[in-house]
Amino acid sequence: MSLVSFNNKTRNSAPYFNPIFDSLFNDSFQKSYAVLRQPAVNIFDDENAFHIELAAPGLNKEDFKVELKKDNLSIWVEKKSESQVDEKAYTRKEFQFTSFARSFVLPEGIDEDQIEAKYTDGILKVSIAKQTQDKNSRREILVS
Repeated sequence: MSLVSFNNKTRNSAPYFNPIFDSLFNDSFQKSYAVLRQPAVNIFDDENAFHIELAAPGLNKEDFKVELKKDNLSIWVEKKSESQVDEKAYTRKEFQFTSFARSFVLPEGIDEDQIEAKYTDGILKVSIAKQTQDKNSRREILVS
């Protein structure tokens, strides 16, 4: 194996020129914003439930799939739309794909039977009820 030395002088000769192209290529070629875009999520809780709000405008409630598997809540969307324009000399057909998936690890103490999801005004709201525990309950523990 042979070692090849790297001449770094050419890279530093025009310091204003290289960062422009580095940012251009990094932003446009490595990131496809339509494919890798994740919707914004707000997570908060109150005394009765945990709440997840997922911003996903332009979808229908039928596009969402929400699943609970053990302590992992998964939300995903897969939508395909197609438009076609027929003119005299040409036909134009465009496809658009929208998909994303988000997973959340739920804490202990949730009531799996009391999970609700509602999609209104471009926001998917998921409420996960907490298990009710009576703090004043008293029980005797046997010593064995």
